[in-house]
This record gives sequence, structure tokens and C-alpha cells, in this order.
Amino acid sequence: MKAIVVTDQAAGTAGMTLVERPEPPAAINDVIVQIHASGFVPTEMEWPSTWTDRAGRDKTPSIPGHELAGVVTALGYGTTGLSIGQRVFGLADWHRDGTLAEYVAIEARNLAPLPGDVDFTVAASLPISGLTAWQGLFQHGRLQAGQTVLAHGAAGAVGTMVTQLAREAGAYVIGTGRAPDRQKALDFGAHEFLDLDNDTLEDADGVDLVFDVIGGDIQRRSADLIRAGGTLVSVVGPTEARPTNGQTIDFVVEADRAQLGEIIQRVRDGRLRTNIGDIAPLDNAVTALNPTTRRSGKTIIRVRP
Repeated sequence: MKAIVVTDQAAGTAGMTLVERPEPPAAINDVIVQIHASGFVPTEMEWPSTWTDRAGRDKTPSIPGHELAGVVTALGYGTTGLSIGQRVFGLADWHRDGTLAEYVAIEARNLAPLPGDVDFTVAASLPISGLTAWQGLFQHGRLQAGQTVLAHGAAGAVGTMVTQLAREAGAYVIGTGRAPDRQKALDFGAHEFLDLDNDTLEDADGVDLVFDVIGGDIQRRSADLIRAGGTLVSVVGPTEARPTNGQTIDFVVEADRAQLGEIIQRVRDGRLRTNIGDIAPLDNAVTALNPTTRRSGKTIIRVRP
């Protein structure tokens, strides 16, 4: 099968190459999915799991990518809940070979059924950004109607999901980003927008939940804006900042079939829009994932026409 592999951590995405790899076998509780579309997060090149297995051993050449949409072609022993020929989408295990390939072996529990009226390209854009937003807001942030959310990176793949889900839940959303991001953030539902280069972040004082995808100084300043009992939720690793009378939670997104079902239903009925930028075939994936200009949305690799 065709697959994108990486071997050199220092080279990052520039070290990607398109090669031929053997099709993976289906282990116990696995399914094999013929991938139609795959998502990719640029920071994967910085994750230890891209380069080593759970025991810390080098696993290169490894296949990156963890979001997928496709069709089940084989079932491993003991697999239940899915069938051959079924359309699925989901989030592949961090430590195993990923989804920038024609086939992937994946635990059945990491997949959810994909309704026939949702395109594979749309579905492949959802698992990481959608689940990250869902888990950060509701599972870790315990968001309630009437609260105020400060959503950093509001025009990004995660930020647009945070904004839409928070607003649907009855929250007031203040988005942040760069000046060119303002209209996009507002179009995706932010009530206000703060330009981090030119506006004063401290104008957002008194928020209940900060959803941080930036870290550093922005995170530290944001912690001071959280009212008593509020929460700083971070996806950029352990935090140094802590609200005076609140809590800080950093988390790594996990596959969850029920949550994927909630997300895909919102896409189907129009409550949730995807934030897709470029779509490229697998043969052009290396070029597409090494853009020369700033990304305007999530890049999706279309593995099958």
C-alpha cells in the first residue's frame, strides 16, 4: 500500500516521504480500514509517540496521521460492534502507525459509524478537533449555560469547534487570534474577538473557562482572568499558570465512540460546521503538509478519489 512515512524527527514534516508499505494485519480486537480521507495535526512531529512505541523503542519509519474516515475491510478475532463494508470514522492510537496511508489497523473501540450522508473528507476533519473541543468543554471544563468562555486560537481547527459547541451550550464566547482571524472567528460564532497583537487581553476579565491552545505568556495572563471557581483547560502540556481560586486541567484527547456520535449528528443537522482548508490526494500529501503560506483551515488528505 502507499503510505507517508517519517524517519527524522529533526526534519519534521519536511522529512515526509511517500513509500510502499505492507498492508497491516488485523490483530485481536482490531479492524482494518480502507482509508478514504485522513486528517493531520502539524504538532505530531513533536510528539514522542510519533517516534517511539510505548516501551520507548524507536519505531521509525512510522506513519503519521491519526484521524480517518473509510470503510471496514477486515475484522480481527474477537471484534464486535462493526462489520465488513461499514463506513466509519475515528481516532487512531497515538503509538501505532497512523492514517496517512491506504489502510490502517485500528482498535474497533476507536471508531464510530459514519452515516452515508456525511462525506469522508468532512468526517476525517472531525476526530481530533471535535473530540478535543468536546472533552475540554464538557468533560474537563464542566461548561454550563450562561458561562463565559475565552477560546484561544478561535479561527483554528480546534478553536472553531470550541466556539460552536460552547455557543450551542449557551455560553458567551470570546475568541482570540491574530487580526486576519477576526472575521472567521466571528463567522464561526464568537460573540467577541480579541486580537492578541493589538487588543488588550485583560479586557476579557471575569471568564469562567479558558480553553488554551497556545501556552506560554498568553496562558499565564489568561489564568488571571478566570473568576472564582473557574477552569483553565490546556491542550499544550502541563501548565505553569493557575487561577487564584480555580483549577487547571491539561489533557490529551482520547477516542470516544459516543462523543463522535454526538459530533457527527451535529454536523448532519447543521449545528456544527467543519473548518477545512486544503484537500490534497495522497500522492501530493508531502507538498500539501508543507505549505509555504499560513494554513487557513485543516488540511485533509484524500486517500481514495
